[in-house]
Amino acid sequence: MPAVSVDNLLALPRVATPSLEARPRRVTSITTAPRGLEGEGFPVRRAFAGVDLALLDPFVHMDQMGEVDYGPGEPKGTPWHPHRGFETVTYMIDGTFVHQDSIGGGGVIENGATQWMTAGSGILHIERPPDSLIASGGLFHGVQLWVNLPASLKMSDPRYQDIESTAVTLVTNAEGDALLRVIAGALGDATGPGSTHTPITIVHATLQPASRVALPWPTSYNALTYVLAGHGVVGPERAPLDEGQLAVHVDGDYLLLEAGTTSTFEVLLLGGRPIGEPVAAYGPFVMNTRAELQQAFDDYQAGRLGQIPAEHI
Repeated sequence: MPAVSVDNLLALPRVATPSLEARPRRVTSITTAPRGLEGEGFPVRRAFAGVDLALLDPFVHMDQMGEVDYGPGEPKGTPWHPHRGFETVTYMIDGTFVHQDSIGGGGVIENGATQWMTAGSGILHIERPPDSLIASGGLFHGVQLWVNLPASLKMSDPRYQDIESTAVTLVTNAEGDALLRVIAGALGDATGPGSTHTPITIVHATLQPASRVALPWPTSYNALTYVLAGHGVVGPERAPLDEGQLAVHVDGDYLLLEAGTTSTFEVLLLGGRPIGEPVAAYGPFVMNTRAELQQAFDDYQAGRLGQIPAEHI
């Protein structure tokens, strides 16, 4: 980890240091993601478990997939399944996933690439390792994030964005000892390639040992820090944060993070403008009411969310 890197951080554009009048966001909670299995049995950590949805809004769910080094024949994926009412963001840090859907889409996500799927009114899809990786085994590590859609967009047409690793915007901090990969939204003057229905920011940051970052953050956004690997401290309280833990930040104008002295600190920074609408979520559907959830299940069972293609993986 990670797949996308650079040889010379000092050659990258710098994120501006917050002004002296700016306030760091304090940490209001830290939770530890429990481990589980997803799909056909690949290991995940449920990053948002135990956190109030109101603090996550507009996000509703996130799994850290792996990090696992599979032996030959061990890699697993998901079977065909439906979605409605939200967007899935699949970020592959290491390894390869192939995907296919019921509207003719498909492709490969690998080594720093991101697939952004707007399920909208409904879609069927499948994600799995390629046959070559199943045969050989290998490293598998990624994140899948669910981003809610407002009621006015829940029944929009499904769409895809395939964001190659080379398209991600790379910047560094003022000291030049942290790599900041902006996948979507804005970080200061840097803007990521992801096109979002809901205003959000997604950044994968790698802090070198003992490095410190102060990153501007919109006051209208919520703010979350999830640790992919390593150890550090966050917020003006210098709250300790370890692998598999999520910090919720509130108030203030910027995020403050510092890596430990012995290893790099790999974190995913998430923020967005809260939608502020009721959420009714169950299984693969995220709607506003129980009646809409029931309608989604009825539509799926009736085949109105699509059909598995005759030529399918």
